[in-house]
Order: sequence, then C-alpha cells, then structure tokens
Amino acid sequence: MREETKLTLLMLLAMLFWGGGWSALKILTYNLPMEVIVFWRWFFMLLAFLPILYYFKKPLSLSLHNLKYILGSALLNIAFMVSAFYGIKYGYAGSGSVIITTFSPIMTFLLVAILFRKPLTTQQYFGLLLGLVGGYILLQLNDFELFFNSANGYFLLCSLIWAGVTLLSQHSQKHIHPIHYSFFIALVATVVSFFYAKNNPYFFNVFAQDAKFWTALIYLSVLGQAVATTIFFIASGKLGSQKTSSFMFLVPLFALLSAWLVLGEPIELHILIGGAISMLAVYFINKK
Repeated sequence: MREETKLTLLMLLAMLFWGGGWSALKILTYNLPMEVIVFWRWFFMLLAFLPILYYFKKPLSLSLHNLKYILGSALLNIAFMVSAFYGIKYGYAGSGSVIITTFSPIMTFLLVAILFRKPLTTQQYFGLLLGLVGGYILLQLNDFELFFNSANGYFLLCSLIWAGVTLLSQHSQKHIHPIHYSFFIALVATVVSFFYAKNNPYFFNVFAQDAKFWTALIYLSVLGQAVATTIFFIASGKLGSQKTSSFMFLVPLFALLSAWLVLGEPIELHILIGGAISMLAVYFINKK
C-alpha cells in the first residue's frame, strides 16, 4: 500500500474520531457537572500525549514568545469546551457539530479579513453570502424566540471561539512544533481547570461512573483529541494543508451519523440543508 493511500485512510479515521467525539461529549453531560468533565477530559488528553511525545522524540522547548500563544489558546480551548458542554447538553450533538464545524472556518475568514484588512475577491464575497444563507438556515434565525431558547447560541459562540483558536494556532506553527503546542495547551488547560473544579463535591465521582461513561471519556480525550490531532498534523505535513483541510468536510457527516447511531438523534432537514450550503461557502472562500 502506497504511503499516500495509508495517510488518506488515517485521515478518514481521524475525521471519524473527531465526528464521534460530539456523541461522546453528549454522554458525558448526563451525570456530572461541567467543571468536573472539563478537567478530567483535559487530564486524560494530557496523559495520552506522553507516548506521542516519546514517539516523535523531539526535545520539549518553550520560549516566552511561544508562551503567549499557548496561554491564549488554552484559555480559548477551555471556553470552547464549556460552551460546547452546555450546547450539547441542551441541544443535539449532531446538529451542534454541523453548526460549529461548518461555521468556524467562515468566522475565521471574517476575523482575518477584519483584523488584517484583507481585500476580498468576488468569489470570496459570494462564499460569505452563501455562509450567511447557510447560517440563517442552520441557526433557524427565522424564529428568534426559538433561537434564544435553544442551544444554538452556545454553538454560535463555539464557532467564534474556535476561529480565535485557529488564528493563534496558525501563528504558533511558525515557532513551535504542532505536537508540542497541543501538549502544552493540554498541560495549561489541565492546571487551570483543576483549580476551578477541585472544590466541586462531585470531583471524584468520576470513578463511580459506569462503563458507558468511561468509554465516552477515554474516546473523547484519547481518540477524539490526542490521536486524531496527531494524525492530522502528520498528514498535513506530507499531503499538504490544502488536501488535508478538505477532509474536514467529513467531520459533520460522521458526527451526524454517530449521533443517529449512538444517541438515536433525528437528522433534521434544516441541518442538512444549512450544513450543505455552509460547506459550499467554505469551499468558495478557500478555493484558489
């Protein structure tokens, strides 16, 4: 089997892991408070990175210049996890994943255009217009009462937060290895979330949970984060960022299917239509 074929199969596996992570998070929202789940998710993700660091055998190094990216990204990642927790808790995991994963690239592009005053092409304006249409359908903005009484506000906030995470990670990769960057983010997020969660009376109740809970926690922390992220970084270095980024379009599909199979969630028509339009928008925005 050729190396490119192997990397393609690994990328499909990584997208499957990412997509299934939303259903895993939904299972984790059933029994324990948000701050407890957030800490243990980061803690096990941190542990999962240790064998990955050993595999790459790259000495860890951290400069003050890189620290600002890591601290900023860690805080944004925690904020994302908090918002995603409440969004998934009160909404559908499949719908939330489609809204977040299709809307985040559009938010990122808008932030770049505004912050760096980047001129837009006609094609990109068309993509943004499609993005607005897709967002209108996805978020059901035809009914503001429904929007404000649903989890869509949390999902929209997740999209905006992740746009900030994306910008920081793009700048950081010029100065620090992506795996080291992810490890340090997990380390900082674990420490910060520990001080927030340690006084919660349910902190150690995680060890009293059933096999379903632990399967979801390990899946989300290890497969859905550490392993999938590592595969993505390795593949992007060998296949090219443009080709690997195209695999991201599979995440909403896998997330919808896993939520339907694992959680029995309905696949809503407005999510399918709005998600398809939003993915088309991302294609036009990024097309050379």
